[in-house]
Amino acid sequence: MIVIAKEIQTAAYLFASILFILSLGSLSSQESAKRGVFYGIIGMAIAIIATVFGQGVAGQTYIIVAIAIASVIGLMLARKVEMTSMPQLVAILHSFVGLAAVLVGFGSYMDPHTQTIEGAAHSIHLVEVFIGIFIGAITFTGSIIAWGKLEGKVRSKALVYPGRHAVNIILLVACIVLGVLFAQQEGTAGLPYLYIMTGISSFIGIMLVMAIGGGDMPVVVSMLNSYSGWAASAAGFMLGNDLLIVTGALVGSSGAILSIHMCHAMNRSFVSVILGGFGNGPVGVAKAIEGEVTSLNHEEVAALLKEAKSIVIVPGYGMAVAKAQYPIYDMVQTLQKAGKKVRFAIHPVAGRLPGHMNVLLAEANVPYDIVLEMDEINEDMPTTDVVMVIGANDVVNPSAQDDPASSIYGMPVIEVWKAEKVIIMKRSMSAGYSGEDNPLFYKPNSEMLYGDAKMSVEKLLTFLK
Repeated sequence: MIVIAKEIQTAAYLFASILFILSLGSLSSQESAKRGVFYGIIGMAIAIIATVFGQGVAGQTYIIVAIAIASVIGLMLARKVEMTSMPQLVAILHSFVGLAAVLVGFGSYMDPHTQTIEGAAHSIHLVEVFIGIFIGAITFTGSIIAWGKLEGKVRSKALVYPGRHAVNIILLVACIVLGVLFAQQEGTAGLPYLYIMTGISSFIGIMLVMAIGGGDMPVVVSMLNSYSGWAASAAGFMLGNDLLIVTGALVGSSGAILSIHMCHAMNRSFVSVILGGFGNGPVGVAKAIEGEVTSLNHEEVAALLKEAKSIVIVPGYGMAVAKAQYPIYDMVQTLQKAGKKVRFAIHPVAGRLPGHMNVLLAEANVPYDIVLEMDEINEDMPTTDVVMVIGANDVVNPSAQDDPASSIYGMPVIEVWKAEKVIIMKRSMSAGYSGEDNPLFYKPNSEMLYGDAKMSVEKLLTFLK
């Protein structure tokens, strides 16, 4: 087998690290995102080759076979998974990173070489093992619960019970005590403490994510992404792999920064995300919804669009499920040719993943200059003739502003009700992912257009043309 010299491996790791940094930098804008993905692919390929063929690596044949099998599985999944299921895929992949960190931690601790380390270096390594397994276990179970909520296997409503924060603190203190006892053991005598801590941290991961409401799942996915990065970085320390340390730190810090930005956009506390504090906002009795729900047919909605001069489209998860982004852009082009001003309004947590709607619209070749963020579009709502809400619910719910008993209270939303007319395209009157009813449906300037989003848009197109 080919063996790469240590100097060449170090240079390869450095080059791969630069590519990863360039990849993250390029992902900051839609125009350069594709190039960023390419940088990441090349960097990862270099990292894998440099690691597998590095000095001291045994069983290279088995590793290459395992990589080949895993690559085939990954390609099959990537081709099979729809964009609507991408958040679930991301969540479950985070769980794999957490599980890998746990397994690496146990393997590193039971490695005979670990027992030959003496003094402060041995104590530091034990701390690395303990922290790596702790973060990895939380990431593993938390990501599985996140996948379950996104997939509908676990209820989306927050699991709130009295004293849950106190319980989490007690469990955390217990893990710290176990860590101290673990570090004092000789040989592999600390395994029982490690097993107990793994069980406790796995339970903490479950309870943290269970306490988060469905409307806040995009932030959870982002935070778990950060956890998986720190778990990978801890694994890098355990294995003595500099590239894994750097890569994990990049993923962990970028995930944390993204979570902070999203929390700011949602008027949430970053600390409450880490502590599983989302979903504990409702206070008092929910406000009674007043008004009557009315609906229009496709021809009537098309007539409104023909009369309107300014139109805003608010996409949501329903658009993703129906794969309606392509006919929607066809409709936008038709309206623009008729002299209409048409723009998209994107909420930071629309869909199930940060940037979910932006990706779908980019996939349909929607120009970036007509895709505006919530803060940019809200001030224009009073002068907008027609707003089309396509498959969105929680991100346009007025309860977030005027009902303290709502689980999404305090979350900034797109203020579509301030427009002259609101058309809400939905299959039914069902509640959003947060489980909250939407008073928007009952407002006098709101009309429902029932049906599949893609089919409805195609029908509107026939009337518009």
